[in-house]
This record gives sequence, structure tokens and C-alpha cells, in this order.
Amino acid sequence: MTAISIQNHKDKTEFFVSQFNRFERRLSAKEPVWLREIRKEAIARFEALGFPTNKTEEWRNANLKPLLEREFALSFQPAKIDRRIVEEFDYPAMDAVRLTFVNGRFVEKFSSLDALPAGVQAGSLAAALNEDPAWLESFLARKGSYEENAFAALNTAFFTDGAYIHFSRKAEIEKPIHLLYLSTAKGDSPILFPRTLIVAGEGSRGTIVETYAGTGGAYWNNPLTEALAGEDSRIEHSKIQREDAAAHHISTTQIHLDRHSAYKHNSVMFGGAFTRNDLSSVLDGEDVENIMYGLYLAGERQIMDNNTKIIHAKPHGHSWELYKGILADKAKGVFRGRIRVEKDAQKTDAKQSNRNLLLSENAETSSMPQLEIYADDVKCTHGSTTGQLDEEALFYLRSRGIDLASARTLLTYAFASEIVKEIGVEAIREKLDEIIRGGILSPAREKEQEK
Repeated sequence: MTAISIQNHKDKTEFFVSQFNRFERRLSAKEPVWLREIRKEAIARFEALGFPTNKTEEWRNANLKPLLEREFALSFQPAKIDRRIVEEFDYPAMDAVRLTFVNGRFVEKFSSLDALPAGVQAGSLAAALNEDPAWLESFLARKGSYEENAFAALNTAFFTDGAYIHFSRKAEIEKPIHLLYLSTAKGDSPILFPRTLIVAGEGSRGTIVETYAGTGGAYWNNPLTEALAGEDSRIEHSKIQREDAAAHHISTTQIHLDRHSAYKHNSVMFGGAFTRNDLSSVLDGEDVENIMYGLYLAGERQIMDNNTKIIHAKPHGHSWELYKGILADKAKGVFRGRIRVEKDAQKTDAKQSNRNLLLSENAETSSMPQLEIYADDVKCTHGSTTGQLDEEALFYLRSRGIDLASARTLLTYAFASEIVKEIGVEAIREKLDEIIRGGILSPAREKEQEK
């Protein structure tokens, strides 16, 4: 375990590079040569990119100062967590296959894999690398990229475990597969590098829920998820971020879509002191559908930074993206969305929208939807709106005997529910309803703000 308290970006870069040699010596002798080479390429790319600064466009609105100033620990030791914490962040009403990880490492006693049908495999990535590395060689870090993302490069260099899910050709599972990533600081403020690989074979069908949650104070979670959707596959993938209030969450999700496939990704974020959500997809086949829904809720001094990119590489692609932010107190929200249509991607239909609701005069939002089009036969639109609660609607509810705090909560919840209702797993919707109504939107919080 090595603690870092470094005040500038250059020193932070040099620290990780210097620690990589020590990390390599700890790796299992069984680790395949091809993965070791990928790790070396990733740390070299991180060194070339450097730790991000606010001078770069994609990080202009982010506050990385806490990551420079706090003393985090580079640790790869297993951590323990109480079963009650697992139950707190699970969804009891959801009948699911569950894989539980604590500080990035698989914990079998808190997992349940018995319901996996024939043709669907899931488990620990570390175990798979020991038992069947040849299968992983074709997929792991192959379609996903760390070339322009320093934090993706760090994960690729330093990850030790995580989850893999493999849907074989025509495989289908009715139950969701829940990946529960739990983190705990325990006074050490660790940096964590969980990794997820999703491979959906031709004609497969599945639902995946990816939850990140934690307790115990400050830690830095730096996960990376790769999803490869084969021809004619249908996947719904929901990511729920419920980190500790003092935690930092910087995640990368990279999706690659083959012809005739459909991938729906739902992001819901309301934990952490600072959250960065980098989500990208490549529509690399004809007649592909990619849907992205996002909801971020922030209060106090939280920062929620969303950076999305959709690349239409082939004709007849369809993408729909809607992200909504609800910001209270002195919270800050950022949305930076880019749709790129390559010259061969004729007949593309792409829509992107970001809507924000400010619940206080001190909340801030920054919205930058972008279109980059190199084809001439396309239908592409983008837009952004920011506003406060409708005074007429508030007056109407008050005239019906509803107090101001409850009226504000009702209207705010209605704004959020457009995203929540799109999640296909009922137990997740119900849990999010409970959390949203009882958290940032609660009447008690509203009454306290009025004081």
C-alpha cells in the first residue's frame, strides 16, 4: 500500500508510472503474456497523456483538485464488508443472478450464480484469466480504447479483478444479472480499479444491472466497463451510482455494436462528492440501435460531470440520447455530449437532448451538446434546456391544499420519472423511486432549504 498526496498533475503522472513496476512484480506468474503487454502499452499511454488538467476541453468544467490534494492509497489487498452493507445496496425484490465485489475483488459468499442458464457464463475476471485466458484474449481491451482517456489507461494498467459476462450465440436469460461493486475506505482512502467485460454473442438477449456503492468515507473508484454486442443481440444495461458522499467516482463505459444489434444503456447517478461518467459507443454495423438515458441528482457541493460520445460508423444507424440533471444547493452539473457521423454512415437518425432543473439559485449547470457530421443524408438533432420549477404548476398544487415543499417534490419527481420509468427492471425502478423521493427531493430537505 502506497499513499499519495501530490499537489500537481506532473507529479501525479510520475507517481503512477513509478508504481507500475512494483505492481507488475506482484502479478501472478500465470498472467498471460498478451495481457502484460497490454498493461505496458496502457501505462505508456497514460504517461504520454498525463493526468488531466482543466486546460483540456473535455475536463474544463471538472474539479480534479481533490484528487491531487487527498492522500489516497494504492492498495490491491482484499477488503471485508459486513453482510448488512451488501443487503443495503442490493435490491431484495429483484430475482437476479448476483456477483458481488468488495474493493474490486470477487466475493463468492455474497454472490449467487446458480440461476445461470446454459449458454450464459459469468464470474470473476481474475479467475477466468487463470483458468481460460485464451478466450479472453479476443475480447479484453480489444474494442475498448485507452488511447485518449488517461483514466481508462490507468484501469487497464492496474486492474486485478472484476466481472465477465458471456452470452453465447442465441443465449437468453430472463433474470437480470446484477454486478454489485461495493467499496469501503476503512481509513485507507484506496484507489480502486474494477473491470467489467460484457460479451453478447449473435442473437443473444440479456439484462444487466451494474451498481456502484460504498461506505466508510473517501475513496477513489476508477472502474472501466467494456460491452461488445454481437449481430442481432439485444441488451439492456443499467448503471446505478450510489457511492459514499465523500467518494470520487470516475468511470469509463465503452460499447461496441455489431450489425442489427440493439443496446439500451441507463445511467442513474446521485452518490459521491465528484462523479465523472465517460460513456461512449460505436455503431459499427448497419441497422444498429443505441439508446442512452441518464439521470443525475446532486445537492450540497456535489459535482456530476457527464461526457458521452456516440459514433455512427455505418449506414442506417439509430441513436436516441436523453440526459436529465436535477441540481440543488451549490451542486454543479455538466453534460458534454457528442454525436459523430462518419462519411459512410448514410441514413443515420440521431437525436440528443439534455434537460436540467435547478432547485436553488446557487446550483450551476453547463451543457454542451455537439454534432459532428460527415455524411450528407442524415437526420440529426440536438438540444439543451435549463430551468426552474413551473410557478403556475406550483400555484395549482398549492391551491389544492398541498404544501409548498410537497408540491416542489411532486414536480421534481415528475421530471425525474421520465428516465426512471425507462429502466426495464421493476425492482430497480421501485428502489430508485424510494431513494429519489426520500433524498434530494424530500419535503424535509425542501423545508430545511426554505429556512
